[in-house]
Amino acid sequence: MALVRVAEGPADRQACFAVRREVFVTEQGVSIDIEYDAFDEPGADTVHVLAVDEEGTAVGTGRLLHGPAAAARTGGDLAVGSLGRLAVLRTARGLGVGVALVRAVEEAARDRGLKVVDLHAQSHALGFYERLGYAAYGEEMTEAGIAHRSMRRELHG
Repeated sequence: MALVRVAEGPADRQACFAVRREVFVTEQGVSIDIEYDAFDEPGADTVHVLAVDEEGTAVGTGRLLHGPAAAARTGGDLAVGSLGRLAVLRTARGLGVGVALVRAVEEAARDRGLKVVDLHAQSHALGFYERLGYAAYGEEMTEAGIAHRSMRRELHG
């Protein structure tokens, strides 16, 4: 089982970016020009989470936007965080890494006083998020050439 933690320092952030590059750019064909944004810069209202295997190798990542960064994406509500850039390396899929990453993002959201987590799920991943308590809303949209749906979950506890 992978260990999931909040990414700290430049090395952890680079490990997160390497996982994203492998999954989104190499596997899914997302342009590297749009994969990284201002929310990846140090000091942004962002929390990155990192999953590492028993050898300490990065196998997954996710990102929580909060504060003004999330409000711009979620309709202005400062109580809503935005989960994004969730990626698990092919070799670690089906092992619970994605679930652990989502739960770590939710915990980071709770720690910041957020009440809701919103996300844009790739349409093929709707079932994954539904099993974790997220509900789809709105119409399907295209982001980075990939079909997505908005989803959200109220946080409790």
